[in-house]
Amino acid sequence: MRKPTPDGGPERLVALADGVFAIAITLLVLDIDVPQGLDPEEYRRALSDTLPNLGAYAISLAVLAGFWRDHRAIFRSVEQVDGGVIALTMLGLGLAALLPFPTALVSEYGDEPVSVIVYSVAVASLGAVHLALAALVVRRPWLRGAAAPVRDEALYAVDLGATVVVFLVTIPLALLIGPAAMWWWLVLLPVKVWLGRRENA
Repeated sequence: MRKPTPDGGPERLVALADGVFAIAITLLVLDIDVPQGLDPEEYRRALSDTLPNLGAYAISLAVLAGFWRDHRAIFRSVEQVDGGVIALTMLGLGLAALLPFPTALVSEYGDEPVSVIVYSVAVASLGAVHLALAALVVRRPWLRGAAAPVRDEALYAVDLGATVVVFLVTIPLALLIGPAAMWWWLVLLPVKVWLGRRENA
């Protein structure tokens, strides 16, 4: 493989990523509100109506927090970046910044299968980009320093791959059984717990 010309250290790219993830998480909250001037009955109904928004917020917060942690772990041992790393990072940040939109679809129109499909495509795409970025850094050792990777690279690949597969499988499931396909996401919980125990063993 031809050795590309490094484009400097990763500090600015990591700082940009931190900012984008912070803004995306902040934007998730904007759909959660209760109108003013309601009587007690309307207030209770409006408060109840925020529950889907809070659920969608919690899911997307966990998704974005996980990808932010993974992004920082990828760059922990990186000393130089090149055009490929920058391009994949920018693509991933674009997808992260987009996540509030499918989150709003799930919170407002969660009974529509297309909302679940759009959300699943967004998360699976973000996971695939992170997986490609991690693989690129491994394949270009001249970008990395002497420090050992923060996470076991094989387990990290399995972790990201499991996320991508689960959300991709959600797409046909949503076509078959509708919004109930979202329950399939819960399969990630035992997978993540098992991977965490393996990594800490």
